[in-house]
Amino acid sequence: MARARKSSASRSTARLNPTAWLLRWAWRVAVVAVVIVLGVIAVHREIEPPKTYYMGQEERRLGTIARDWVPMARIAPVMARSLVAAEDANFCQHWGFDMAAIRTAIAEGSGRGASTLSQQVIKNVYLWHGRNWLRKALEASLTPVVETVWSKRRIIEVYLNVAEFDEGVFGVEAAAQHYFGVSAQDLSAVQAARLAAVLPDPKGRSASKPSQALRNRAAGILDGAATIDRDGRAACFED
Repeated sequence: MARARKSSASRSTARLNPTAWLLRWAWRVAVVAVVIVLGVIAVHREIEPPKTYYMGQEERRLGTIARDWVPMARIAPVMARSLVAAEDANFCQHWGFDMAAIRTAIAEGSGRGASTLSQQVIKNVYLWHGRNWLRKALEASLTPVVETVWSKRRIIEVYLNVAEFDEGVFGVEAAAQHYFGVSAQDLSAVQAARLAAVLPDPKGRSASKPSQALRNRAAGILDGAATIDRDGRAACFED
């Protein structure tokens, strides 16, 4: 009988162990969080993502922002090629991480140039701006998921619709209207190259009043866009 009471007390203690209880609930919360994140990413394969955290920040700061979502069918193909030429020339050849660019960045002691379009989409749509290890870890975790669930074309489409092209101007449609008075589907090759050229510093550069440095960068992007069209590196995001 004493042995039975001791066994029962032992089981009761195990059931009431706070560490085990916390671990069980932490695991359950983690599983639920993963399921929710996967579900949201899957939904955004077809549905327009909501206003991003950064857009909300800028809207509160400025009072209003310009933003108009358009599908890829209403974006000039040369705009997508210009974006890839400017930001991620090997976009069709990697699955979210450009290892060659990462190795180069490490050798140069800088992270500049190592971030792919897929990683930037994760940051812009689901995370926040700024440099810290938590954001980079989340970005690295979510990038393979987006690369698996979304098509390359969808990644480009979302990027072009959430990127900031000037202060308070988000998305290529708003940018095309803002800078050139045309729709995104009517952008010329030069206009597309200039829009892509402002992306590293949208608040400090102007596509309609380009500095000589921006003109030079846009000329390089123009050549790069033509090159990836010729050599097939645009095939993964074009019809």
